[in-house]
Amino acid sequence: MAVLILGTAAAGGWFYSRLNGNIHGADVKKDLGDNRPPAAKGGQNILVIGSDSRKGLGDAYGKGLTTMQSDTLMLVHTSKSGKWATAVSFPRDSWVQIPACDRGNGTLSTPHHFKINEAFAIGGSTGNTAKAAACAIKTVEANTRVRIDHFMIVDFRGFTGMVNALGGVEVCPKEPIHDKKAHLDLPAGCQTVKNKQALGYVRARYSIGDGSDIGRIGRQQEFMEALAAKAKTKLYNPKALYGFLDSATQSLTTDPDIAGLKPLYSLASSVKDIPTDRISFLTVPNYPREREVPTDKANVTWNLPAAQQLFTDLTHDREMTKARLKKLADQLPPLAGTIQVTVLNGTGTPGKARETADRLRAAGFQITGTGNAPSPADRTTLAYPPRLKHQAQALAAHLPGLKPTESSTATALTLTIGPDTEIT
Repeated sequence: MAVLILGTAAAGGWFYSRLNGNIHGADVKKDLGDNRPPAAKGGQNILVIGSDSRKGLGDAYGKGLTTMQSDTLMLVHTSKSGKWATAVSFPRDSWVQIPACDRGNGTLSTPHHFKINEAFAIGGSTGNTAKAAACAIKTVEANTRVRIDHFMIVDFRGFTGMVNALGGVEVCPKEPIHDKKAHLDLPAGCQTVKNKQALGYVRARYSIGDGSDIGRIGRQQEFMEALAAKAKTKLYNPKALYGFLDSATQSLTTDPDIAGLKPLYSLASSVKDIPTDRISFLTVPNYPREREVPTDKANVTWNLPAAQQLFTDLTHDREMTKARLKKLADQLPPLAGTIQVTVLNGTGTPGKARETADRLRAAGFQITGTGNAPSPADRTTLAYPPRLKHQAQALAAHLPGLKPTESSTATALTLTIGPDTEIT
């Protein structure tokens, strides 16, 4: 879309006005509050939400839906240098902390843990797109500590329209795909898909591979790369250009700051020179939650040490590659249930050690004791003996920004709470 927006620079006034008027703006600032992560050290972060809004699609998909749904959730970081970009997909089955959100009817939801895609549905339970986006942003920020600068919501109608305007996109499944839920029946081999076939291809899940959302994310990312490549070939085809952008903008809802062709053109200009090999499509490192909760065979848990390094790099405008992230994620963290920690209160505020201990216990950690620190602490610290380095890293991942300190005198993990503690 960024590539094609640049092609509208010399377009006629009617063309520009039509596309500009298609874009919907939704203000979420008042719903995000003040308790947000600090701004990135460079570049900007855009949350892209693929909405399950089936308006205009009849009953082929989502028959019986009573709430707004987010089918795809992706964080796009564009670097300050304009030389690279990273797109991070969040598995929709990620088991995360969902903060209190305004449902749009004057009530707040209760903070709890659930699948990450529920956040959009909670905020959108009354059909309010701004509330839906705000809850999704709050949830992503709470679990990543990455501040979201902008958001974009694209619904299914826009997706199929964009694909069709380009004459379809080529896919090359290695095996036949027969997926009743995605209404898809494709033979193996390379072929061009559009209309409901294209939609079904990126939505298919249960009949391909292991049936997980992780496999679907890979197909979606491959399809997006193919879509971008096809779009570039149509840059000077007026009919394709207009059809693509008309479909895209009609289905697009953004924050007010980028709700128009002029700000989107500025955004496109900042990324137009990024070579394709410097655009990394990543997935938040994860493992089956069944590893921690044997009865849960449906959800995934983030590999927090690796995931937090990814999020830290984005915040500091540092490039993360697939190879580097894979190396970080190859080592699974110790299970929370095998990690013992003593929690001390260094804030001077009664109850802080017990409060933190309760939240860590709820996350599965073993609390061996609580108490007051020998002296006040100006920041949170985690001391550990050399033999417990990996356990310390696993625990620290639940406290964003905390760097464990190796201590030759420590005999166990000791967490001293300062005024900066925030547990995910």
